[in-house]
Amino acid sequence: MKPARGAKTYPKRVGRGNASGKGTTAGRGGKGQKARTGGRNRLKLLGMRRQMLQTPKLRGFKSHYEKDEVVTLDVISNAFADGTKVTPRALAKKGLVDSVKSQVKILGGGSLKKKLIFIGCGVSAAAKEKIIAAGGEVRE
Repeated sequence: MKPARGAKTYPKRVGRGNASGKGTTAGRGGKGQKARTGGRNRLKLLGMRRQMLQTPKLRGFKSHYEKDEVVTLDVISNAFADGTKVTPRALAKKGLVDSVKSQVKILGGGSLKKKLIFIGCGVSAAAKEKIIAAGGEVRE
């Protein structure tokens, strides 16, 4: 068995005398920096300024702090029964929050008609009003 024709390619032999067709200048032309030993591949790295200009820059700002997980009252009222305790762990079990590691904040979107107890969650001012109006409470 032999490899398919054209599958194996060998590098061009260069600088092996004028009879080979690639003698004297070895295919690099005559003179100039690119013809010299160190110049050809290192031309781009000739200056720090050029290197800095070529590297892509990341624009804008990215905070190192995690953002709070956000849940609205509307979603919570559909997921929890009347009189239950709502904690970050309970929200994660119901699939309303991705993880318990980041903090949870409850926003006042929608309406709440159930009496719920919120423990260990950040609550916006509008959400707090709606929770108290429904007969629930907020514990820090």
